[in-house]
Amino acid sequence: MNPLLMNRRQAFQFFAATPAFAKAFGAGSSHHMYLSLNSTLVTNRVPWPRFAELAAKVGFPGVDVMLDPAMKAGAGATNKLLRDLKVRPSMISAPVEFRKDDAAFKASLPKLEAAAQFAAAIDCPRMMTYIMPSSETPKDELRRIYKQRFTECSRILAKSNIRLGLEFLGPLHLRKAFPHEFIWRMNEMLEFAKECGPNIGLTLDAWHWHHAGGTTEDILHAGRERIVDVHFDDAPNLPPDQIRDNQRLMPGEGIINLVGFLRALQKIGYTDGLSVEVFGRGLDKMTPEEGARLGLEKSLAVFRKADVPEG
Repeated sequence: MNPLLMNRRQAFQFFAATPAFAKAFGAGSSHHMYLSLNSTLVTNRVPWPRFAELAAKVGFPGVDVMLDPAMKAGAGATNKLLRDLKVRPSMISAPVEFRKDDAAFKASLPKLEAAAQFAAAIDCPRMMTYIMPSSETPKDELRRIYKQRFTECSRILAKSNIRLGLEFLGPLHLRKAFPHEFIWRMNEMLEFAKECGPNIGLTLDAWHWHHAGGTTEDILHAGRERIVDVHFDDAPNLPPDQIRDNQRLMPGEGIINLVGFLRALQKIGYTDGLSVEVFGRGLDKMTPEEGARLGLEKSLAVFRKADVPEG
């Protein structure tokens, strides 16, 4: 293949296969953050492994791993799939039941440990989960329970060198959904994560960052060490009481300061995935490929506007 006739992605793959490139940068490494296909873009209509195949077809450098079917196929088959597709595993949802009683939590820990071993085997040392910003349980009591549970998760995940990102949720309607407000600000969730363990950090979603009043300084304060993975999306210009979590915009279509968001991530040296997580927006009326392609194109346009390279 003539490098002069290649597009950006083809050129990267071409040179990545050369010994000089591998020696200089290391096999499979990247110096830039990269976009990952999230199942919201296809409204959960594409099963694994076709989901990974769609990511590659459209041009996503990364893919969110669907844990259960990927584990069922095995680490060897999953590694081969991703290697053949030239797609990077971005993140895995943590299979731990921390929201219910102690019995349910303890029963889920063996699956978390198995998932951690699998994540390490496919070179995806990142898991995430979200924490609701309101609860039936008073804040101090819930904080104590969650700290105990995530500290235990930290110990289990550390054995496989896996990090866990806790996602804070910002929209007002979620903060008012239950009687007792819980953690919903970025900096407070960051401090909570630090208390739980050295491998516990944040899942930073641009949507929630915006609706929680986050700033670029908050990102710089968190630093690379504590931002485990990132979600990428945008918000309409509506009053807080009209915002609904399941109605988002594509990156670049709304009012979130995504240019500042990306530049802050670049400044701290973030080099992992940005999962394009967009609910609603008529995606259910599009084909899965159309939704995935639109998410990639809109996101790349924001990267260009921010003058931030995408790996």
